[in-house]
Amino acid sequence: MAQSEFRIGIVGIGRMGANMARRLHDLHYAIVAVYDTDTERAGALAKELACTAVTTPARVAELADTVLTVVSDDAAMRQIYSLGGPDSLLRHAANRLFINCATLSPELQREVHALVEQQGGRSLEACMASSITQARQGTLYLMCGGRPEVFERAKPLLQDLSAHLRYIGPAGEAAKVKALVNMVMNANTAALAEGLGLGSALGLDLTMLREVFSQTGANSRVLETDGEDMQQRAHDCYFSAAHAAKDSGIACALAQQAGLDLPLAKATYDQYRRLIDHGKGELDKSAVAELTFKDRLNH
Repeated sequence: MAQSEFRIGIVGIGRMGANMARRLHDLHYAIVAVYDTDTERAGALAKELACTAVTTPARVAELADTVLTVVSDDAAMRQIYSLGGPDSLLRHAANRLFINCATLSPELQREVHALVEQQGGRSLEACMASSITQARQGTLYLMCGGRPEVFERAKPLLQDLSAHLRYIGPAGEAAKVKALVNMVMNANTAALAEGLGLGSALGLDLTMLREVFSQTGANSRVLETDGEDMQQRAHDCYFSAAHAAKDSGIACALAQQAGLDLPLAKATYDQYRRLIDHGKGELDKSAVAELTFKDRLNH
């Protein structure tokens, strides 16, 4: 499909959703409606993109033929797809394409897929393994799940949002892969925080230590993205500690369903829950280092 054949609405315009909208607007896609529970945020973005800020998800689906959802968790997703709800996307699901970009449980992705199809629409999960900068630049890593023909229909749009686009399989399968991606990433982040925290306690030069890590088996993508931030206590949010906890929790639940014991994943989940308990859940995931550097939590 050409750009002109998509009339796009977006539900959830936080850091990721808003920058995806800006990317599509730059490419001259028709953004017709945005919705967010933060009405001030929705109004500001609608003004920027010359579209309509609406008061319900249902109105987004009424105005658009393609709806991107970028919400925070399973509870938020259930609310916008509530069966019979007056404000639900399902009120205008017929002949609509719904592309769900949030990190959710596989079970809920399958549930939403079935609900949309029952109402005469089409659904695709497009799980994102990237951050704010990639959303703005159109270089996301997207993992998709759903019917192959629906993926093909959405492909031109998804290609304009991504540098890497993969079809994984039926509904729920991409959500499984995304959960494992974030489980490993979060464990790497927590391990790096411990390494740098211990290095600090031992009186080592952390800039030197990070360089040694980068040249040895301790190297990782997380070292590149989070190492200096941990050292400098620069935790401006790109991927929040609260989302890290949520995603590690999804992976732990999948492990339990599979009959596996994953002690490192559990320990990582516990660390991010501790960070939330200390009131730091909205900081970047790099803030897990606040738990491993001596005396940081009180300063």
